[in-house]
Amino acid sequence: MNRRDLQLLSRIRKREAKVLFDAGNFAGGYYLLGYAVECAIKAAIAKQVRRYDFPDKRTVQDSYTHDLQSLMKTAALWNVLNAAMAASPALQLNWAVVKDWSEQSRYDLQISAVQARDFYSACTSRTNGLLSWLKNYW
Repeated sequence: MNRRDLQLLSRIRKREAKVLFDAGNFAGGYYLLGYAVECAIKAAIAKQVRRYDFPDKRTVQDSYTHDLQSLMKTAALWNVLNAAMAASPALQLNWAVVKDWSEQSRYDLQISAVQARDFYSACTSRTNGLLSWLKNYW
C-alpha cells in the first residue's frame, strides 16, 4: 500500500459512498465515506516518507488506527487543521461532523438521511469539505 493506492482508494470509496447514499443506503454510505477520509489522511502520512528512507517506527505504529484525530496528528496536520478552522467556520463545522466517524460505524444501522446528508456534505464540499482540504496535503 503506497500513497497513490491510498489516494485512489479515497476516491473510489467516495464514489461508492455516493452510490449508496443515492440508493438510500445511508449506513453503508456513511461507513465508506469515513474510510475515504481515513485513506486521504493516510495518503498525507505516506507523503512524509521519503523514498528509500526507513520510516520512523512511531509514525508507522500510529498510522495503524482508524481514529481520524489521531491520524491527523500523525500526519502533522492537526495544527494546520486548527489554523484553517480558525479562519473558516465552515471547515470547523465540517470537522465537527466528521471527526467522530469510527470504523465501528459498520455496525450502525441507524444512520438517518439527515445525518448521511450532513456527513456527505462535510466530507465532499468543494470549498470546505474535509476531503477537499486534505487533497492539499496528500
